[in-house]
Amino acid sequence: MFHATAGRLRIRIDIREIIVSPEAHSPADLQQLYEARFAGRSDYRKRVWEVLCRFFARWIPAEAAVLDLGCGWCEFINALPCRRRFAMDLNPDAQLHALPGVKVLQQDCAETWQLEDDSLDVVFTSNFFEHLTSKSVLEKTLLEAQRVLKTDGRLIAMGPNIKYLPGAYWDFIDHNLALTELSLLELMKKCGFDGELCVGRFLPYTMSGGRQYPIWTLRLYLAVPMAWRFWGKQFLVVGRKKIRQVGQMS
Repeated sequence: MFHATAGRLRIRIDIREIIVSPEAHSPADLQQLYEARFAGRSDYRKRVWEVLCRFFARWIPAEAAVLDLGCGWCEFINALPCRRRFAMDLNPDAQLHALPGVKVLQQDCAETWQLEDDSLDVVFTSNFFEHLTSKSVLEKTLLEAQRVLKTDGRLIAMGPNIKYLPGAYWDFIDHNLALTELSLLELMKKCGFDGELCVGRFLPYTMSGGRQYPIWTLRLYLAVPMAWRFWGKQFLVVGRKKIRQVGQMS
């Protein structure tokens, strides 16, 4: 028997009862999950992101104002040379890892962002959208990104592609939303973005476990897109905020 109570779905099976909460993980949950998941890998992750930042610099001018959405431990935004740096995450540990000069916004990404309209040049996000609890939450997040970006500003998103990870995608308890490069691009267009780049296979799946490969292998991998076809399990989608037409209402 199924019925709802106090925002929860109550499922009764014979004499046993299971309560499933549709809510997102709390900040305390996130602290515990990521501390366990990335323990002992912090230095390696920093070196990986230093290389990735050089790759993404082709879309991020040095004078840009940039938000790292779902920043985690701020490895990306800490390594990025740009004029103004922002980071957003519910995990309170983000503030502990952010370097001086990075402004951390600890908030729900589906609520109104603590940023002005047309104030950012780039919103970057990595391995974050799959943690959102629904497509409607994702749409609200994309609409906020569209609001704070300047006209022609970029949204750069990468994440695990369910198309190539039908089972392993669910190996992480906080993965909720299954996405491909095409489903994300479709919603981005609905939310006011034009597609600039859409790659289904980009990086391998995860840095949370397994071998720590030498950093030079990552540099080589990024320089040889042919290799992405064999090992890439994450998408890379780049969109640009549509130029407002003359006479168009804001």
